[in-house]
Amino acid sequence: MQIKQIFSKTLATLIGKNEPSKAQSRTLSRRSLLLGLGTGLGASLLVSQGSHSSQITTSVALPLPYRSHHSGHHADQHPIGPAGHAVTARTKKLNPMAVLQSFDYGKVSYMADGRTVRDFTLVAAEEEVEIAEDIAFEGWMFNSHIPGTTLRCTEGDYVRVRFINQTERRHSIHIHGFKPSEMDGVEPVQPGDEFVYEFVAEPFGLFPYHCHIRPVNEHIQRGLYGALLIDPKTPRPRAHELVMVLNSYDLDSDQKNDLYSVNGVAEYFLEHPIPLKVGELTRIYLLNMVEFDPVVSMHLHAIMFNVYRSGSWLTPHEYTDIVTLAQAERAILEFSYKFPGQYLFHPHQTLLVERGCIGLFEVTTS
Repeated sequence: MQIKQIFSKTLATLIGKNEPSKAQSRTLSRRSLLLGLGTGLGASLLVSQGSHSSQITTSVALPLPYRSHHSGHHADQHPIGPAGHAVTARTKKLNPMAVLQSFDYGKVSYMADGRTVRDFTLVAAEEEVEIAEDIAFEGWMFNSHIPGTTLRCTEGDYVRVRFINQTERRHSIHIHGFKPSEMDGVEPVQPGDEFVYEFVAEPFGLFPYHCHIRPVNEHIQRGLYGALLIDPKTPRPRAHELVMVLNSYDLDSDQKNDLYSVNGVAEYFLEHPIPLKVGELTRIYLLNMVEFDPVVSMHLHAIMFNVYRSGSWLTPHEYTDIVTLAQAERAILEFSYKFPGQYLFHPHQTLLVERGCIGLFEVTTS
C-alpha cells in the first residue's frame, strides 16, 4: 500500500468511531470536521440515505462573531464572523504547487547609477476558497492566493511594492527587514485606496510579509501573508528550490486552529507528491505563518538537512532531521536524498498532522 493511501484519511479520524460508507467517507469526514465533530462549532449533521444516493444536509449553530477588543484608527471596525462552511458554486480552488515553485521577480528597471529597481504589485481581496476537500473558507488574500505571491530580489535592489486594497476593510503590508518607519506597514490603507512601499532590500534572507491591522491575528489567519526572498549578492549554489509556508485555519473564530496545511490546502501534497531526484541538492524556503500555536516543527523522513535560520547566513546552524519555528520564524533547509521512494514530511506535533499538515516527496533516479 502506498504511503499516501495510509495517510490520506487523517482528517477522517476526527469524526470519531462512526464509520461512514466508503462512498461517503471523504465527504463526510471533511464536513464533520467543518461542522464541529472535533472543532466545537456546535452543529448537527443529518445524513439521509435513499435507494440510489446519499444526501448530506446541515444545521449549524455558529458562535457570535469575533470582534476586536482594540479601539482607535488602527483597529478593523468591519464586523468579522466565522470563516468556514461547505463549498459552494463560487468556491475557488487554490494551487499549492504553484506557490511551491513560483517566484515573482517583479518588473525590472535600472537607476542612473546602475542599481536594479524591482516593482511588485500586491492586491488584497476577499474570496471564498477551498482549503480541504468539501471545506470552503472566507479568505482574505494577496493576489488571490493563500499564501500570497513569493517576492524575490537581490540584496541591494531598490524595491517598490504597490499595494492595492480591493476589500471593504482596512489593511496594510508589514514587510520584515530594514526600512524607514513610514514604510513599515503599520498604518492602514483604506478600502479602495493604494500605497507604495519603497525600500532597499537588506539584509539577504527569507522574510514574511503580512497585514498589520488589528485584530492582527484575524487578518493573518484569514490569509494575508506571504514570503519575501532576498538573495545574497553572491548566489547560493544551484539547487531545486521549493517554497513551503506552514499555515492554519480557524473555522469558527474561537482563536483555535481547526485545519493546517503547507501552502494553503490540507493534505494537498499527499495527493500531489513533490517530485525530487536522488542526489540532487534540494533547498526549501520554510516559513511558519501558523497563527495561535506558539511553535510548529517540520520533520523530513529518512534524511538529514542543513538549517540556515532566517536564511540570513551562508553557513548552516545545525544538521538535523527536524526544525522548530516560532510564529513568523523561517529557515532554509538543504538536503539530498540518497535513495528513491516516497518520503513523508510533516510537523512533529501529531494534531497538526491529523488536521492536514502532511505531504510526500516522490524521489526518483531520473
